[in-house]
Amino acid sequence: MTTWAGRTAAEISAAVREKRVTPREVVAEHLARIERLDGRVGAFRSVRAEAALTEADEVAARGDFDRLPLAGVPVAVKDNLAVRGESTRVGSAATPDTPAARDHVTVARLRAAGAVVVGLTNVPELCVFGTTDGVLGTARNPWDPTRSAGGSSGGSAAAVAAGMVPIALGNDGMGSLRIPAANCGLVTIKPGHGVVPTGAGDGGWFGLSENGPLATTVEDARLMLSVLADDEPALRSEPGPLRIAVSLRSPVAGVTISRPYAAAAREAAGVLMKAGHLVRRADPPYPMSLATTSLAHWTAGTAADAQHLDPRLLARRTRIHARLGRPFVGRVRSGAAREQLRRRLEPFFTEYDVLLTPALARRSPKAAPWHERGWLSNVLANTNYSPLTPPWNLTGWPAMSVPCGTLPSGAPCAVQLVGRPGTEYQLLEVAQQLQERNPWRRTAPMN
Repeated sequence: MTTWAGRTAAEISAAVREKRVTPREVVAEHLARIERLDGRVGAFRSVRAEAALTEADEVAARGDFDRLPLAGVPVAVKDNLAVRGESTRVGSAATPDTPAARDHVTVARLRAAGAVVVGLTNVPELCVFGTTDGVLGTARNPWDPTRSAGGSSGGSAAAVAAGMVPIALGNDGMGSLRIPAANCGLVTIKPGHGVVPTGAGDGGWFGLSENGPLATTVEDARLMLSVLADDEPALRSEPGPLRIAVSLRSPVAGVTISRPYAAAAREAAGVLMKAGHLVRRADPPYPMSLATTSLAHWTAGTAADAQHLDPRLLARRTRIHARLGRPFVGRVRSGAAREQLRRRLEPFFTEYDVLLTPALARRSPKAAPWHERGWLSNVLANTNYSPLTPPWNLTGWPAMSVPCGTLPSGAPCAVQLVGRPGTEYQLLEVAQQLQERNPWRRTAPMN
């Protein structure tokens, strides 16, 4: 008997289109795996078991069945994106438990491509922090359940890493795709601004947040990105020799990169050099003001999200974060600081095609009730382990996390790839070269 849990989205959709398996069979097997494992992982806030099976049958009955790029593929959705008929809680007791009238556009595109939404995944309250824990659940890293899956797309990443779904939808406002992907050994890409719809208003953190895929392979990340961007499926195209800069420097003064993550970046640099690229050590000219610019945008985004919620129902760390951000909202909305950062970094990306860095500075914090701890403890924990992601939200340029190497615990390590606007598929090709020359195990060994 063929097992479909743990297979890629590309493999599943091909089998469904060729009628080697039905969407219901695929979805039922993944639902059974969720029931068996999620008590230990904490990926899902809500599982749509009955609705997902019904929707799988609807996919099988579609007239365009043989042309669906994600036919019958189970997908998990981060709980800050609307799924028709389900509430969107964003990890908070302060949000209404009211079913959404319609799908977010990205969810609608996944469904139009034949995917089946099996559930909504846990996030930290209002998606603020880099650890996924709160009153609605705690997401653990399937490779090391004593550690947080990361955040804020931690539930989505944990679901994919545990083989409960082959792909998941998340978003990234300060690293919220790349951080959990790096922790959980996944491929993700934060698209550049305007590639994938984000929604309207201030809910996207004033343009910092982008929706994107979480997957176990570069092929699946490419496939899902093309659906989210409403593009034709991107064909493989080996890039010619690229100028790749390798930087081991933290953008935040005083934060150092731990040995395993620095080693992963050096290992990836060696792989890409052997692939024919021109690889050089070079640090982007990060301004000294980057830490304060990031904090202003981070807190202002939370202030905008919290403005219509009852503060008495928010965790203390969230209330403080929002309160600190209110004075910055006007300045952040103007976009002046982001434009200044882009102008500073653009010459570097004229000289180099791709920037390669460690994805994180160190492994994720312990899986613990961080939402019960003080605001400063949370900010320091986040900054000390994930200082390398925020600059590329501020610029609006594409960036991705790719597994490379392992930590001493045996959990995955990862590197970050950054490119100029419009180079999403070029970054994916570079990631494909890393995957082919340095293959990684797709999912955590869970039973």
